[in-house]
Amino acid sequence: MSDAVELAPHRFAGLVAPAVDRVFGAGILAGRDGGGAELSQRYGGPAATGFLLEFRTRLAAPGGTVDETGFAAVTRYRDPVDCRRALDKQVAYGMIHRDPGGGLWATERGLAFLAEIWQVHAEVTEELWAGHDDRVLRLVEAFGRVLAYALVLADAEGADAGAAFAATAPPYEPDGTPPGVLLLNRLGTMRYHRADAHAAASAGAGHDAASATALPAGPERLAIDLETDRRAAGPYAALTAEERLGVLADLSALPG
Repeated sequence: MSDAVELAPHRFAGLVAPAVDRVFGAGILAGRDGGGAELSQRYGGPAATGFLLEFRTRLAAPGGTVDETGFAAVTRYRDPVDCRRALDKQVAYGMIHRDPGGGLWATERGLAFLAEIWQVHAEVTEELWAGHDDRVLRLVEAFGRVLAYALVLADAEGADAGAAFAATAPPYEPDGTPPGVLLLNRLGTMRYHRADAHAAASAGAGHDAASATALPAGPERLAIDLETDRRAAGPYAALTAEERLGVLADLSALPG
């Protein structure tokens, strides 16, 4: 099979994005409905836990921190004033510590919540994707290679690398992490890789995050989407064209 003819990385980037969104969203929703919402309430509710969940792949790691640039990048599609107010509440709840420079890390209470949400995600993804063990393992392996290559490319890009991806990758994967959690978090970090690509494509077209997402369907939006695909494509060169097709098939077959 020819990579150039069958499924080049930039074409794959556009096709895989909605599939990744669907599977990741299904896992997160299952976590919320399968005990995550109740768990959050025990720690103060979404007002106390929201950013811990969002930044879990970094903040759960020993010594894991998120800097102000990374926080702004991950939340770029939301009102910054609202995000700061929400963060203030989570600091006040004692879930997140914020240093004078804006750096964030989980408190002991925050780490306890993250340990429990890891268990919730393990249980719900095992149930959600029951009977699809082989598919999950193939996807874990494939996105592991994609993620590793994305980190290599980001290191080579240096200051030009995407800040949202840098704030969430590599995901924390302690020994014994179940395949469903590995897949959920690897998909999540690659979503931020695409978000960075979209932000860069939007900026190149003279838009910020808000104005780009508000564009109606048409040539200008299409051009940004195509440039996003091009910028997001690099890590998928870690897969052969046949493997890319397999990833699409496996994602499509997962329930959710």
